[in-house]
Amino acid sequence: MTNALTTAAAGFGTGLSLIVAIGAQNAFVLRQGIRRDAVLAVVGICALSDAVLIALGVGGVGALVVAYPEALTAVGWIGGAFLLCYGALAARRVLRPQGALSAEGRAEGSRRRAVLTCLALTWLNPHVYLDTVFLLGSIAADRGALRWTFGLGAALASLCWFAALGFGGRLLSRLLARPSSWRVLDGLVAVTMITLGVTLVARA
Repeated sequence: MTNALTTAAAGFGTGLSLIVAIGAQNAFVLRQGIRRDAVLAVVGICALSDAVLIALGVGGVGALVVAYPEALTAVGWIGGAFLLCYGALAARRVLRPQGALSAEGRAEGSRRRAVLTCLALTWLNPHVYLDTVFLLGSIAADRGALRWTFGLGAALASLCWFAALGFGGRLLSRLLARPSSWRVLDGLVAVTMITLGVTLVARA
């Protein structure tokens, strides 16, 4: 029992070390949390996607990631282009701020865009395959029979992080009540997305 808890804790710590960083996905989840827009759906997608990727890594699929570098290159080009487009839209919001959602139809459209954007930011990032599938899977393999316990700890870390980021983001909503504050946030998002997009394209 002690070994299982220790292994799960190690997985939790390793999982946090891989996802707690300034990145496109985290910036998006934080922005959705502050806006209180489709937070549950976004957090659920991120956590479930990570759980699937972690399971693939623990199950030994990581070797396939390394065996097909052409696939990662294609993902890098597509993901990089997507991030550049998203960054451009964020930069546009800085120059032309949008009003708050009011109509039900517009809110549903925003929710749909949030879900699709979240899926793209998660699955079109080649680093997620290298870090979550290959690296985490390799570390889990060293745990032998407890590798799935290690993976469970990593998946729990992902769930806790995205839940804290998404649902905790609303605590910053008062600080961002003024339109000028949102322009600063969108500016930071634009810089993050464009920088990561250029990086992905350059490495592809």
